[in-house]
Amino acid sequence: MAKSRNEHRKEHFLDAYKIPHPEWREFVCGWGAAFINITVTFPINKVMFRQMLHGMHTKTAFMQLKSEGFRFLYRGILPPLCQKTISVSIMFGMYNHYQQVLNSMVPHWNTHIKNSTAAAAAGLTEAVLAPFERIQMLLQDSHYNQRFKNTAHAFADLRQYGFREYYRGLTPILLRNSISNALFFTLREEISHRMPSQDHWTGKLLSDFCCGAMVGAFISTVFYPVNVVKSHMQCTVGGPFNSLWKASRIVYEERERSLRKMFFGVHINYTRALISWGIINASYEMLRNLLMKPHH
Repeated sequence: MAKSRNEHRKEHFLDAYKIPHPEWREFVCGWGAAFINITVTFPINKVMFRQMLHGMHTKTAFMQLKSEGFRFLYRGILPPLCQKTISVSIMFGMYNHYQQVLNSMVPHWNTHIKNSTAAAAAGLTEAVLAPFERIQMLLQDSHYNQRFKNTAHAFADLRQYGFREYYRGLTPILLRNSISNALFFTLREEISHRMPSQDHWTGKLLSDFCCGAMVGAFISTVFYPVNVVKSHMQCTVGGPFNSLWKASRIVYEERERSLRKMFFGVHINYTRALISWGIINASYEMLRNLLMKPHH
């Protein structure tokens, strides 16, 4: 039987653009790097979250967590372990994959444009995991300590409000993920090329840590107000869905129209990002060297 015109077109497309398969090692390296990071930095992240949500000082947030006890210190760690490990896995894995796709389909594009596009697309792909970030926000908020027992209970409880409730705060997540990813991979590459070459593995590890720390801390600080607004949007259960612009105005009014108060907690966020992205970048490169060498 003769092939249809659509089948011929499909074959021609696949022949013209030899779309590569995703490299599983990139996903594994991203997952492992995020797992190492989350277990180390979760308590710091929780202090920062309380400052974001309530506009309190570091000492007040720290004392609040201390009064709640160790039982609640790691409460809410399961969602970021699920979300962040898979998210960073997607971030590095899909970035590598989209790079290969663009190199096959549009080889004439400028390298920086292709890399930025691949990074932004990877960031948008990560947004499918927004429900885990949403549940993490609820479990970290002390107002819901008695309402939600654990991650599974929080997921089940939100079901009564409809599927859309799981994706409350999606707009700032899409904005943050796409632009921050493009900046991260662009700056990471530029800085790594300018770092002194290292022969010993310890020097390489330190170099990768410093590179990731500088880039991550810068981007995290720039997008801090976006995360503040996102946190407020996601810590609402039920009720109307505010636009990003309206939610920003509400938070700005709550902070007494003070731009400085929109950055409450930014210093601990900067410190966390220094440690977090330093660990992620160094761990990723270390795991990549271990997994890729036998392959190549």
